[in-house]
Amino acid sequence: MGDRKEWVIKVKDELGRMEDAETEEKHWEKRSIYRVPACVTDLNKKAYKPQTVSFGPYHHGEEHLLPMEEHKHRALLHFLKRSNKPLELYLNSLVEVAQNLKESYDSLDPSSLWQRDTDAFLQLMILDGCFMLEVLRTAASTQTLNDYARNDPIFSYHGKLHIMPYIKRDMLMLENQLPMQVLNNLVAVENDQAKQDAEFVNKLILKFCCPNISHDLIMGKCFHLLDVYRKSLFWEDPLKKNRRRQSGNRARGGDRGGDEIIRSAMELNEAGIRFKKSKSTSLKDISFKGGVLSLPLIIVDDATESMFLNLIAYERFHVGLGNEVTSYIFFMDNIIDNSRDVSLLHSKGIIQNAIGSDKAVAKLFNSLSKDVTLDPKSSLDAVHKKVNKYCKKQWNEWRANLIHTYFRNPWAILSVIAAIFLFALTIAQTIYTIYPYYHPNDSPTPTPTLPPPIVSPNPSPSFH
Repeated sequence: MGDRKEWVIKVKDELGRMEDAETEEKHWEKRSIYRVPACVTDLNKKAYKPQTVSFGPYHHGEEHLLPMEEHKHRALLHFLKRSNKPLELYLNSLVEVAQNLKESYDSLDPSSLWQRDTDAFLQLMILDGCFMLEVLRTAASTQTLNDYARNDPIFSYHGKLHIMPYIKRDMLMLENQLPMQVLNNLVAVENDQAKQDAEFVNKLILKFCCPNISHDLIMGKCFHLLDVYRKSLFWEDPLKKNRRRQSGNRARGGDRGGDEIIRSAMELNEAGIRFKKSKSTSLKDISFKGGVLSLPLIIVDDATESMFLNLIAYERFHVGLGNEVTSYIFFMDNIIDNSRDVSLLHSKGIIQNAIGSDKAVAKLFNSLSKDVTLDPKSSLDAVHKKVNKYCKKQWNEWRANLIHTYFRNPWAILSVIAAIFLFALTIAQTIYTIYPYYHPNDSPTPTPTLPPPIVSPNPSPSFH
């Protein structure tokens, strides 16, 4: 009875202090770094858990990540010495925004050290922030930073070649992010600026994550490194963007095609659809026109699975972010059923396989969309509808069924050719047999032949 009264009093108290909708909205807007729940991580635990280095509070202090802490402290000292600024300036630049930085993280335990001790939290932000900046600068530079030893295990050519790829993989994990404000404030103090231009850090990240795309992109406000990387995947030419938006608006009328599963690449190919590599690597550069499905190049390597899973999780938990990555993965999962589909896309220059067999690539795409829900207003819905509409045309269906039934292997093709040949011979023989019966007058009249003339033999000469 007492427990019930206490609960009623507690709820009434919370009800009296309940925030209005506008205040709640501002509160949720601050969150951008999320813990991935067990229902998601249980499918692939290694994809969401850093293996080399931790950034932020979620994985700090884990035993297998402790060896990198020594390198973090060395990076901090190099950063401070090069900037020639006291540590207090960097701390003071973050004190004013400490609460906002904490609220960037979802599900921070109120009793944890990071919530109770703001100084410890800010020390973590500066230590990890300086290390991240040093990694970005080392990777983005054609030469190593000259204040590190040539044989430095991390910030040397050797480290750039052998260690940075593993650090990069961990830096693209949702639970392993730092608020962008940390990096911006550190660079602003370093450069004696009241406020740092966000695009400076964005470009550093682009050079690190996407060395093959233009670094003149204007990314705008970004929450963290993973957010910058995600935006880079969908960059497109402004003129193309306007044309795509107009065509997308025109395509919204009529029935939706997203309720049907798109066919595999081989089946689409059999239905007369040709595949072509898009002109850019943007995941928005997917189109279907004139029976040609254009898809951007994707390089599949050992980090692809972790990267896409974390991007999908980011879209899943950050309200209003969009569903572009999830839509792309669903689309690719639909058109890739087995190794033959991968082989076809590889032959068209759409997939570059760096993990081994085509079967492994097919398995990867088939597993990425497991236990993920797709927004019915998918960004690829217009393409989906056009492809399905093309496949439903009667001739294309007949063509696909014919190929699927009779032309799946060389023996079937030979059997069909032999059957057609025998059928043609049978028809010819039948015509040859019955034609004279119905058209007797058309038969040629034989020319009468005269018997050879009888020639009497010459009389034998007589000899007297």
